[in-house]
Amino acid sequence: MISVVRYDVLGIGNAIVDVIARTEEDFLLKHGMYKGAMALIDAPRAEAIYEAMGPAIETSGGSAANTIVGVAGLGVRAAFIGKVKDDELGRTFAHDIRAAGVAYMTPPAANGAPTARCYILVTPDGERTMNTYLGAAQDLHPNDIDADMIAASAITYLEGYLWDPKNAKEAFLKAAKIAHEAGRKVALTLSDAFCVDRWRPEFLHLMRSGTIDLIFANEAEVHSLYETADFDTAIAALRTDVAAAVVTRSEQGCLVLGADGSEAVPAFPVERVVDTTGAGDLFAAGFLAGLARGADDRACGRLGALAAAEVIQHLGARPETSLQDLARENGLME
Repeated sequence: MISVVRYDVLGIGNAIVDVIARTEEDFLLKHGMYKGAMALIDAPRAEAIYEAMGPAIETSGGSAANTIVGVAGLGVRAAFIGKVKDDELGRTFAHDIRAAGVAYMTPPAANGAPTARCYILVTPDGERTMNTYLGAAQDLHPNDIDADMIAASAITYLEGYLWDPKNAKEAFLKAAKIAHEAGRKVALTLSDAFCVDRWRPEFLHLMRSGTIDLIFANEAEVHSLYETADFDTAIAALRTDVAAAVVTRSEQGCLVLGADGSEAVPAFPVERVVDTTGAGDLFAAGFLAGLARGADDRACGRLGALAAAEVIQHLGARPETSLQDLARENGLME
């Protein structure tokens, strides 16, 4: 029996609170950080970074969570599954995502590690370097997957970062199986080139086995996935491995690969890049919102580019302007 669609897009990912501060490149070098990358850290390293970094702002984050908030901001029915602890940051995360209009019902953990946090250092060029303490987020378990919610979601969107913990990996596979049995689609964001380095064979298997229907990646991630510096070579391989894919190329826009060929979509111009945190997340939000509304590849890509352009012009990974209003002003929504 096919379930009625209650949610257009459901995301599964790390439930994280971002701690964001501006910094200089010397700080990154001093503390052994790779500019533009995401590193997983333990509790002592998290404390050391927090003590050393400058004045910071706290805001709810997490890659897939940011995407799902963007989806909801575009008027599309959205839901999220991710684990927090029943602590102050966990309650902040739950409040923020529900206030954004997202269905969020994952029970918080009563014990164990605290709610996850990501220390984000933003250099003057707007590039972000992330240090993530996963805490409670890595305790997402297959039991946290609500089968009814998955079956009632047109698209299930998975966050590559969450492929690291074993239980979360099993939760992903369970969700993908339920989605496909219900006749739904499954999308995956590769998240980070270093994440791809860690899990390249497994990500390729997910694609080649048909577990994933749609891939989101940037250029660095695609190069890492196929271990080639040549973009065209990587794209040719990607075409054979997955039914559909979207590759973002920063100011060059994106390339959408589908059954009908490829579509190059330009980026939206921006006055000034302030912080690239969330650019890929919000691009995916716009694209998925367009897909949920039945838009063609170009319109989906334009909506993604618009959402990404909004988020990189201010500090933080969630929109500060109504995405629906922006989409209407640019003729992308009625």
